Formats: sequence, structure tokens, C-alpha cells
Amino acid sequence: MTIEKQLPSTRTTELDSICLKAEVIPVLAIQRIEDAVPLARALFEGGLTVLEITLRTDCALEAIKRINEALPQASIGVGTVLTPAQYRQAEEVGADFVVTPGTTEALYRYGVTSPVPMLPGVATVSELMTGWQYGYRRFKFFPAEASGGVKALKAFAGPIPEARFCPTGGIGINNAEDYLALKNVMCVGGSWLTPKSLIDAEDWDAIRSLAREAAERFHH
Repeated sequence: MTIEKQLPSTRTTELDSICLKAEVIPVLAIQRIEDAVPLARALFEGGLTVLEITLRTDCALEAIKRINEALPQASIGVGTVLTPAQYRQAEEVGADFVVTPGTTEALYRYGVTSPVPMLPGVATVSELMTGWQYGYRRFKFFPAEASGGVKALKAFAGPIPEARFCPTGGIGINNAEDYLALKNVMCVGGSWLTPKSLIDAEDWDAIRSLAREAAERFHH
């Protein structure tokens, strides 16, 4: 029995259903717990219904819990997952999906058994092939711009045309369309929708406007 058989195709379908809801996934690093719900609500009301909250801050897990309770219709991804232990924490706080910056054998093995789908991070064809043998077909391409950007993704489509990606890293309002024009790109991730200055000022209206602009501009 190949490893590939262990991962049902439903996992790919689950990720597709999440990623196809929004062409842009805001990537959030929440510094103050009191910002979590108003920030998420502003993005959601602006039309961005899939959010990635990274585990880069001390209050991240509590923030995810609160956002899940306040916005049950949003799809919440837990990002910067580095270990199976963090993957388990994401499951416990009700993540809809998990996102990793890169991927280890341990994460692939855990992801195959988890009820929560993983979007594994890759930067090279070799990494992509490792994920492929575990049955993964959907990946985060990170760091996108530093790893060759649009040209790299076009090249990936040659040997592995069925793989699809959510590129993240160095993507903003000016180059998102270049990525979204590629057949093997489902959506893009970015932090440009949540400028620190606006969060510090608690200017949720401005963030809602940025979200609305992105949702309208990059709509399918």
C-alpha cells in the first residue's frame, strides 16, 4: 500500500472549498488580544471570509478561539504551524485548516491522520514531490516572491500540473493579480490588508475598506 492511499481525496476537496471562497486570504499576527475580534470582523464584513491567524504571537490561540466564537461563518486557518504539537493545538481551538511555512516528515505524517486539513508550505519542486507522495495536492508556496514568484509557479506546472498553490510572502495589491492569473494558483495570502498602523489606531473602518477593495478587485 502506498502512502498516497492513506490521504483521501476529500482532503483536497476540503481545501478547495475553503480556498475558492476567497481569492485573498489575509495573514494576521495578532499582538493584542482585544484586537482579535474587531480586526477579524472588519475583514469578514469587507468580504474576506477566509482568515489565517499565525502562531507568531503569545495570544494567537486565544485570539483564534474568540474569532471562532464571534464569527462562526468565517473559515479560520492557523498559520506558522511548525510541529505536530502545534497542529494539535490548532485542532483544539477549532481551526478549519492548518498552514505551515515549510513542512517536515513529522507534519506530513500527522496531517494524514488529522481531521483538520493542512496546506503544507513548499518552496521547491523537491519539497513538492515529498508532499505529493503523502497524497497532498494543494500547497502554500512560501516565501513566494523570494522563491521565484510567478516564474517559479509557471515552472512547477510543467512536471506537476495537478498541484495548486496559495502563494504567500511578498504579495501585495500590485502583484496579486499576476499570481491569480496562473492556472495553478487558487488564492494568495498576504498581510497588506492589515497594516500595523491601522491596527494600532483601531481603525477598523479603514481595514474594512481595504478588505472590500481586495474582495471586489480579485473576485472570481
